[in-house]
Amino acid sequence: VESGGPGCGIWKSVDMGETWVKINNGLPAEMGKIGVSVSPANPERVYAIVEAEKSKAGLYRSDNGGKSWQHLSSDANITSRSWYYMEILADPRQADVVYVLNSPLMKSIDGGKTFTVIPVGHIDTHDLWINPEDTQQMILGDDGGAEITFNGGRTWSSQNNQPTAQFYRVNVDKQFPYHIYGGQQDNSSIIIASRNNGRGITEKDWREGPGCESAWVTFDRPEDPRVLFGGCYQGYIDAMDIQTGESKDIMSYPSLNLAVPPRDMKYRFNWNAPIVASLHEPGTIYHAGNVVLRSRDKGMSWERISPDLTRNETDKQGPGGGPLTNEGAGAENYNTIYYLAESPLEPGVLYTGSDCGLVHVSRDFGKSWQNITPEGLPECSIHAIEVSPHDPGTVYIAGTRFKFNDFGSYTYKSTDYGKRWERIATGIREADYLKVVREDPVTRGLLYGGAERGFYVSFNGGMHWHHLPLNLPSVPITDLMVRDNDLVAATAGRAFWILDDLSPLQQSAGKLSGMQLYTPKPTVLFSSYQAPWLPDFIPGVGKNPDNGVILTYYLPEPVDSSSELTLEILDEAGRVIRSYSHKKDDNYKAYPGGPRPKQVLPATKGMHRFAWDFRTEGLPDIPGVFVYANYAGYRVAPGQYKARLSYRGEVSEVDIRLVQDPRLEANAADWAAQQSLLEQVGKHISDMHRSVNALRVVRKQLEQVRETTAEGQSDITQAADKLLEQIKDWEKEIVETRQGNFQDVINWPSKLNAEFFDLRSKLDVHDPRVTQGVRARLKDLEATWAVMKTTYVQLLEDGVAGFNRMYSERKMPVLNVPAADK
Repeated sequence: VESGGPGCGIWKSVDMGETWVKINNGLPAEMGKIGVSVSPANPERVYAIVEAEKSKAGLYRSDNGGKSWQHLSSDANITSRSWYYMEILADPRQADVVYVLNSPLMKSIDGGKTFTVIPVGHIDTHDLWINPEDTQQMILGDDGGAEITFNGGRTWSSQNNQPTAQFYRVNVDKQFPYHIYGGQQDNSSIIIASRNNGRGITEKDWREGPGCESAWVTFDRPEDPRVLFGGCYQGYIDAMDIQTGESKDIMSYPSLNLAVPPRDMKYRFNWNAPIVASLHEPGTIYHAGNVVLRSRDKGMSWERISPDLTRNETDKQGPGGGPLTNEGAGAENYNTIYYLAESPLEPGVLYTGSDCGLVHVSRDFGKSWQNITPEGLPECSIHAIEVSPHDPGTVYIAGTRFKFNDFGSYTYKSTDYGKRWERIATGIREADYLKVVREDPVTRGLLYGGAERGFYVSFNGGMHWHHLPLNLPSVPITDLMVRDNDLVAATAGRAFWILDDLSPLQQSAGKLSGMQLYTPKPTVLFSSYQAPWLPDFIPGVGKNPDNGVILTYYLPEPVDSSSELTLEILDEAGRVIRSYSHKKDDNYKAYPGGPRPKQVLPATKGMHRFAWDFRTEGLPDIPGVFVYANYAGYRVAPGQYKARLSYRGEVSEVDIRLVQDPRLEANAADWAAQQSLLEQVGKHISDMHRSVNALRVVRKQLEQVRETTAEGQSDITQAADKLLEQIKDWEKEIVETRQGNFQDVINWPSKLNAEFFDLRSKLDVHDPRVTQGVRARLKDLEATWAVMKTTYVQLLEDGVAGFNRMYSERKMPVLNVPAADK
């Protein structure tokens, strides 16, 4: 029993809880938090970690089932921050081995007399499981995630293979690709790219940001950030120059504040204190404590622009933690501003929400403030405020009361700057509650809700909510942002998530009827290797968006086996450049160096997503022959396209707009030249392969004729042998058939088709400008192909036609019976 009072101490029951006996003999008279562990190896041995006065705090042990206790250790590493830690665990098999979870993880092998540090992946440790069958195996839960040891803690598994970061907030810039910013619990703040052109997002796409774990992060220029602003506990705030990597403290009133009662601070800052860059005044940032501070020179100076906007209850502003040990890191500061929002439509309109449930608005740049707290709203934390991007008077707030054991959703909407409020919680599941609401910037009244246990959407301004988990784990969503028509979510335990392209939600309005293909957002022509055959999760790698234009379609019923669902991509001239079907190609056979199977359209009832990878149809192959190449079609140019979904005579067609990567400097002429050459090279490869395949059919017939020709027809067999040799010699110059895998390309030189494939890969790149080298090489390859093509024509006109004439003149029988063995 913890936290002081007459019942505080350790109690024991030997009759399954029917009766209890207090066993405090030898323990301090005044105790706070207590952790207890009974040794499975010796049930009479009991370990206790006790919060008390400094000289009496620490580890106590009883060897007689709690009848008496002895104080063995006051090691500061096992007693510090009692409010936050104080966990203890006895080894299941060794009575003298005990672990204390603190910062760091501590271990004793002499029954608690002395302790040593066990190095782990993250220093803040909170839970430990020891395998009772093999105590060398343990699982540790800490502020970095989970880690496993198989050798008693000498080494631990990596934590970089699990997306378990806990993000407080999220911010997003306007670069391409856009970058995501946020502070992650007990780590640094982080900046991470939303995508890359590799197989997935890795550490090379991250960088540490300003501030610390609890940071709100914002920036001076959304389109091209140079200076980043990031906060930390106790009101610390940094300005970070991302070009130099250097940070500068810009705290309004520098003071350490650690362990200082909040009532004695000049300003009280929340652990997760808001930092907001003005949408209307470049260079202006706001930092909120119990008052709103504004800087118009990037933090070099600050001015207070509000009174105290909290309840300012001094009896709730004493030391944190307790009852004996002060927990003064800053997480326990109360009566602070928890959220600040600036209107995206009106300069000078600011809203604040406090951790004690007050909501204020200023409509004159902070000169005056009005308390607009909804009538009847109990004391709570205003976790988020959203000002409508469509109507200047409409505002949403999300309050939480879980600290009062109240798990209701205190979400409200006002359409008159907070004069009147309406609670909007219908549809939120029991024991769930919204923490953040965002209104879609395109579709008025379309709301996104981040809750304690997942994601919600409302199509009618919050009058009713629908739970929409999709593939998102059941996890607290702490913040949401819309950027580039994507929805970016910060979660407490599953890192950042992105819902790519909100177009289906915007266009459907929640109503589904009939087959429907939804118009995708304008898509930047930017490829990654997130191919359909790659796994959804690669340890340590964040998933890229689906590669290409994300097309979403709805099927009101499953596609039946007698019909076909097709998807076609058309260019601006109306030509079909790519087609897909829900039917698998039963004639496809995989082999090394051959083309990949065509993607199959999902055809079950419901909503589906499918990505067109910007490419045209693939090239024909030479069946069974390894070629060091990529048979996929080439990537098209920016421009207007269409997608057409067809089933049983019903057609749904939408426009597609492909946009050039804004970082490129290419022009329309560059794209036209590239596309022309890609089409030209592809035609050459197709002609080669069709020619080889055609002559292989001829070869097969000649070989059959050679085998069945009757005796005495030597001129026919000789002509067949000669033509067969000519065909084989020609093919050897086109394709190298001795290669069997990618290693063989260094054993036998690739031939003409592979050279064209190689040149095609150098043309089919992100930057469309054609190099002089490509043009020169193409000229030479085309000259070689022209000669080979002439030879091919001669083989057909002279060799094949001549053999046919000879065969006809000899009046050869259609059927030949081989001579019987003598």
